[in-house]
Amino acid sequence: MTLFQDAISTYWTGPVLAINFKILLDLVGALILGAAVGYERFYHGHAAGMRTYGVVCMASAALVSILGHPAGWYGGHVAISIGADPTRVIQGIVTGIGFLGAGVIVHEQFSTHGLTTAASIWASSAIGILVGIELYPAAIFLTALSAACMTLVNQLENRLPSREGIAVVLEFASDATIDASTLRQLATEKGYEIGRRSLSIVEHGDKIEWHFIAIARDRTVTEPVAELSHTLRGIPGVIGFQLAHARN
Repeated sequence: MTLFQDAISTYWTGPVLAINFKILLDLVGALILGAAVGYERFYHGHAAGMRTYGVVCMASAALVSILGHPAGWYGGHVAISIGADPTRVIQGIVTGIGFLGAGVIVHEQFSTHGLTTAASIWASSAIGILVGIELYPAAIFLTALSAACMTLVNQLENRLPSREGIAVVLEFASDATIDASTLRQLATEKGYEIGRRSLSIVEHGDKIEWHFIAIARDRTVTEPVAELSHTLRGIPGVIGFQLAHARN
């Protein structure tokens, strides 16, 4: 019973408990700020949502915060003199988050998905680091900036002029006569141009595949993908095709 009472008095009372309570508040604050950044990803149905962002931010805060309270380590009854460089811990956090971010990036032929998610997870870890070193106003401000960038800038992108691309795969019979100039003319008529140096040709036995990016000349005049598919069916020699938005 005496050992239990000693443990209670060592770890659950006095200065050590105050340190734990201070770190607890930091962790709760980091969790809330991280979840706030992740809400936009959650709203749009991405794999990394509020939980992922919140945990990343909270864990980053925990790793940095413990460096500032060595007096509470091991119940405070072990004399510890550290000259720890917080930048080394921060460097380790950033490296680890880099691996996590790489895991959410998916590259599929002409499209790359997950770059925004990876970047925002990295920002979430930075918010946690700011909380851990007790730069609270900066952490809150970075949270607001990140959330605004994830929502408002996306709306701004949709309003600004842009040239969207469509990844096109055309399958021709091996004996088909393919006229590249006719294909380019058809793309021009539909409001597209074939991307420079995007054309590649692959032969698979009894068929030939043309891969290229069709870039919209103007967002307002581009033909929808569904209607563009009807146009491709009318190209002589085409036996199959595949269309997908080229994003990065």
